[in-house]
Amino acid sequence: MSSINTNIAAMTALQSLNQTNKSMLVTQNRVSTGLRVGNASDNAAYWSIATTMRSDRSAVSTVSDALGLGSATVDVAMQGMEGAIKIAGQIKDKLLAARAPGLDRGKIQSEITQLQESLRSAVSTSNFSGQNWLAADGADSTRSLVSSFSRDASGNISVGTISVDLSKTRLLDTGSGTTGILDSMITAASGGADFRIVPEDDGSGTPDPDAINISTLTDDSQANLDRIEDFIKGVDSAIAKMTDGATVLGAVKSRIDMQKDFADNLMDAIDTGIGQLVDADMNEESTRLQALQVRQQLGVQALGMANQSAQSILSLFR
Repeated sequence: MSSINTNIAAMTALQSLNQTNKSMLVTQNRVSTGLRVGNASDNAAYWSIATTMRSDRSAVSTVSDALGLGSATVDVAMQGMEGAIKIAGQIKDKLLAARAPGLDRGKIQSEITQLQESLRSAVSTSNFSGQNWLAADGADSTRSLVSSFSRDASGNISVGTISVDLSKTRLLDTGSGTTGILDSMITAASGGADFRIVPEDDGSGTPDPDAINISTLTDDSQANLDRIEDFIKGVDSAIAKMTDGATVLGAVKSRIDMQKDFADNLMDAIDTGIGQLVDADMNEESTRLQALQVRQQLGVQALGMANQSAQSILSLFR
């Protein structure tokens, strides 16, 4: 039945054209954004998962940055520790030279004093981002570095840390104690008085009576020679402890590097997982876009033909 009030063919053609335009809009949006799921209305489940994964990925990125900062701090501490070991070795060499008879120990002591100041400077300046693991308050026992971020199946998150035992790396105690390797009292092997490898810095300029001092030790007393040997043994013991501290720092550095590599690989894996959920297949979308463009053109022609069908009714009244 032909009707001038209801053009069924035109209505069908218009509905088909509208649907084609909607599909084309979706496809064009996917092509322009590269996303198959751009918002919750596209796919609520996938969008929710991807949003959570993006949040976790950002957290892992922050962890990676924190690990990089920690790695730099360890590098500075290791450089300071190695420098301290080298200078302490020079002090031991001076003491060994002073053990020989007939030398001017006052001049050797002047050299040792300068090396002690260099040692203090090397340790005190081993700072990075306000952190110094070689010169720290004795009340600080550990440093914690953020190493990981994870979320379990229930949505609970956990933050992993790497702990650094400062008692193994502390060379100078910046607090009121003397817990540092270099400023702690070393017991003399011969039963003589204890001594510090690095004098206590009280700011007065007065020589520390507990520090290494060979300027007044002469060859006419075996006790004086034993005292020099005590200094040699004490410095050697401190070097051994600093070597252990360097080993601790090296182990921490290796763990930080491994965690950072894992964090970087984890971010890549998360990016891949997100892409599997929400990224559009550009080959598929480009093919679909071409097909929809052809369908749109045919729809426009079909609608035009349907609209023209009413004109044939006029010929019946001529």
